[in-house]
Amino acid sequence: MTVRSPSSVFNLVYMGTPAFAATILAALIEAGHRVLAVYTQPPRPAGRGRRPQPSPVQLLATQHKLALRNPVSLRTPEAMAAFADLGADAAVVAAYGLILPGSILRAPRLGCLNVHASLLPRWRGAAPIQRALLAGDTETGITIMQMEEGLDTGPILLQQRVSILPGATAASLSADLAVLGAGLILEALDGIAEGTLVPRPQPQDGVTYARKISREDGRLDWRQTASCLERQVRALDPWPGVYFESPGRRGTGERIRVLAAIALPGGSGSAPGTVLDDNLLIACAEGAFRPLRLQRPGRAALDASAFLRGFPIAAGIVLPCPATS
Repeated sequence: MTVRSPSSVFNLVYMGTPAFAATILAALIEAGHRVLAVYTQPPRPAGRGRRPQPSPVQLLATQHKLALRNPVSLRTPEAMAAFADLGADAAVVAAYGLILPGSILRAPRLGCLNVHASLLPRWRGAAPIQRALLAGDTETGITIMQMEEGLDTGPILLQQRVSILPGATAASLSADLAVLGAGLILEALDGIAEGTLVPRPQPQDGVTYARKISREDGRLDWRQTASCLERQVRALDPWPGVYFESPGRRGTGERIRVLAAIALPGGSGSAPGTVLDDNLLIACAEGAFRPLRLQRPGRAALDASAFLRGFPIAAGIVLPCPATS
């Protein structure tokens, strides 16, 4: 994206972790704002070797030789004092991953500004992009919010809507919203510098909460509708991904990942989980679910036809549903 020079240069602290946040940090750097320090989550084990991997924000901060901080908590006196000593005009926060205590929120002269990937008050919380896709929302957007101690309850500075396109995944929608968020936070900083932005309280109606995604959210439940399961595939791409349990060749189940799928008519009269044909059309509570791309543990991802040649799942098999609590 093309970034224009800001109306006024701010001394900022930046707080973020994933690729979404790295896009926004890149825009602040390109615009010429002074980034005094970058806060991001500590490196986490990832990949087959489970070696600690720095976050996308850490990689970008290191590339630009920015001061980097990886605290596991911001609630210690030392962490609070170190943050306050930066003397920032404002902090910009985007998908950071830690709760900011009140002393942190109040430390910058202009407070803390959050780049949130939803149209607040809809989808307050940790996973707004995934929850919007799971719910079948047709639009979402970016909200620039003045942070307070409540969960995404602060007043709105700017907001912009976008349509959710058919076939959008969490990865593709996150990338699009990151670019939008980068532009909006620069506009918000200009508005603050010029005194033209007036915060407005969030509406009381329409509040929903975007509960954090866990690995268990990835299990497909054939008692759902086929359209819900197709949205689940897209919403949990790339993490944690979705899967079902399939009979193995020795009678033991294998966890099969589904990387792409479509919802189709059919399946009425069959028990949920029944494989309806030799191309892995699966009956659901309503409609039928056809995986298009699959992956066995430790194997390469394959299109469904190639997958089934090596690992056939015959018509008539009933795939298990998750146990109910």
